[in-house]
Amino acid sequence: MLNLLAVGASDTGVNPWVALAYLVAGVCFILALRGLSSPATSRAGNRYGMIGMTIAVVTTLITHDIASLPEIGIAIAIGGTIGFVIARKIAMTAMPQLVAAFHSLVGLAAVLVAGAAYANPGAFGILVSHIDPTGLETLVISPVSRIEMALGAAIGAITFSGSVIAFLKLNGNMSGAPIMLPMRHVINLGTLVAIIVLTALFAMTDPAPEWMFGTILVLAFVIGFLLIIPIGGADMPVVVSMLNSYSGWAAAAMGFTLHNTAMIITGALVGASGAILSYIMCRAMNRSFISVIAGGFGAEDTGGGDGAVKIDRPWKRGSAEDAAFMMSQAEQVIIIPGYGMAVAQAQHVLREMGDLLKEKGVTVKYAIHPVAGRMPGHMNVLLAEANVPYDEVFELEDINGEFAQTDVAFVIGANDVVNPAAKTDKSSPIFGMPVFDVGKAKQVFFIKRSMGGVGYAGVDNDVFYMDQTMMLLSDAKKMVEEINKSLVD
Repeated sequence: MLNLLAVGASDTGVNPWVALAYLVAGVCFILALRGLSSPATSRAGNRYGMIGMTIAVVTTLITHDIASLPEIGIAIAIGGTIGFVIARKIAMTAMPQLVAAFHSLVGLAAVLVAGAAYANPGAFGILVSHIDPTGLETLVISPVSRIEMALGAAIGAITFSGSVIAFLKLNGNMSGAPIMLPMRHVINLGTLVAIIVLTALFAMTDPAPEWMFGTILVLAFVIGFLLIIPIGGADMPVVVSMLNSYSGWAAAAMGFTLHNTAMIITGALVGASGAILSYIMCRAMNRSFISVIAGGFGAEDTGGGDGAVKIDRPWKRGSAEDAAFMMSQAEQVIIIPGYGMAVAQAQHVLREMGDLLKEKGVTVKYAIHPVAGRMPGHMNVLLAEANVPYDEVFELEDINGEFAQTDVAFVIGANDVVNPAAKTDKSSPIFGMPVFDVGKAKQVFFIKRSMGGVGYAGVDNDVFYMDQTMMLLSDAKKMVEEINKSLVD
């Protein structure tokens, strides 16, 4: 999408072969989304996406007199090299931050293209004749193009500033707790109304003054910041998906400005799929979709999540030998992975543990919460990387009813997604979020580094102190390696 934003130009009047190429690219993008809907077909989906983008970019480059091809080639080489190096070096734990950073670049690209179109409309073919009150005929940007330009720039600016805040929260440079500003709802609504009004004035005023376009951009950058800071860590996967949707709509809006069919198709697909995914995740979390996209609209200003840990409650410490013995004697073990597993890079040894248990006749299943980790599908990707069989991986609604008949629930690096406070504590920031009923299992083993920490939402967990829970305090990878050793011995 970034490439199309950079090289997109008008394809008005193109020959049928160009239209056909863009159609094929659009079909590839649809197949990519279809493939990415399941871990089993995700690699094929990625390949379709790359093929479609290659067709779209190459078609745009060879059919439009937009710039020097050597210059574009150098730019692509530089950008491609940077992307390749980052992709090779980035750890899976930092993937959510990387996605947020890339979303910010898409938004910034939309802003830059809109700025270029406004500064040099003749090069973009968006000028029309206008006769002023004195009868003088001049060329101005067409009203329709001004609407498209303003919307694309505004959505792009919101995506950029919002993604920067998401990156800072995910990367730990900024608190993951909700930051509630006084009268934030009034400020947000007023800013959005101002952007809409200015966009309408920008479209109706000939010639459109520069201060209007600049003010729209400034307000959009500000609202992107204001929309994301009130959203807490528990909702961050929804934010990542939502920003992905914003980036798509920004690209689609600029596609209309540039009259580039491929950009319109790609942006609309990304925008629609991101919005649908955000809605699905909000339903899975019992969150209001409107409240999340409105920047925590309806969230409580006070309540739980202050990070206070109840240190005076009794809890039981277990060992790798305890876990190995209990799980080897079980009929069924359900493993619940979370972000801590990603941090420790324990997915491979976890899969080895599952294989060892299956050799002993134990049924092993993996329970994946829709918002486990810091982005949609984070745990699915890690387990797929470790070659965990897809038929052993279950979503929350498919497996939650099995905990009452399960011998052992093995929680590795998860916290908020198994916290009963989501059902019992109305003051908790995660209240209303569906969670795994691990407390119904006969035995719970809970891996975490220490008792001094809390989950990303900053809430203590009653599961730590249940009679059937044994805390395995250690690095997740190291603990599972010790369990595997005990299972072999």
